Amino acid sequence: MKLIYTGKTKDVYELEDGNCLLKFKDDATGENGVFDPGANTIGLTIEGAGKAGLRLTQYFFEKLNDLGIPTHYVAADTEAGTMIIKKAIVFGHGLEVICRYRAVGSFLRRYGKYVQDGQVLDAFVEVTLKDDDRNDPPITEDALDMLGILTKQEYQTLKLLTQKVAEVVKDELAQKGLELYDIKFEFGRVGEDGQIALIDEISGGNMRAYHQGTRVEPLELEKLILGR
Repeated sequence: MKLIYTGKTKDVYELEDGNCLLKFKDDATGENGVFDPGANTIGLTIEGAGKAGLRLTQYFFEKLNDLGIPTHYVAADTEAGTMIIKKAIVFGHGLEVICRYRAVGSFLRRYGKYVQDGQVLDAFVEVTLKDDDRNDPPITEDALDMLGILTKQEYQTLKLLTQKVAEVVKDELAQKGLELYDIKFEFGRVGEDGQIALIDEISGGNMRAYHQGTRVEPLELEKLILGR
């Protein structure tokens, strides 16, 4: 295997067959030891978080594949903490797409003059550029098109896919008595036809979930959803 990218929570290797392999880490995003899925720095290390994130990712990606929703997922080895994926081309230098059901986190910090903490949102989709130096700035549909990152038609596909995937996760959590406040995704172009597909992961480290108003931590979330 050839190491091609070292990320905050995962490393990416290239395989001889053209696919790639993700190696999940126990590092989590946040600040000052406090977990925050929206942060762009490593804030803490949670023992077992990598494998827990992979188990949840495997669960959701297999469900999405069964539903016919395009992803880059091929297979996973939860004991090894690795996942085989199709190679994908990211948009620009990478985008993060957030679907918000409640006003919390960076949304509340930016728009707190107009919303209350925890105010209900209607599956609001927000796109940010992956750019640590500029604190992952939000970007609009028009700007994505003008800068040649994403056409307006592709943006609509991205938005609909985001809401569709988020709804799958939201419904799954609701069955366990949990409420999804927000969730962060990544997308890329996969295959010869460049189909827009969900990439990266779906884990407790990428979402805020609550039980009766109390935040559920990533490891506990995996246990609640998978019944571990």
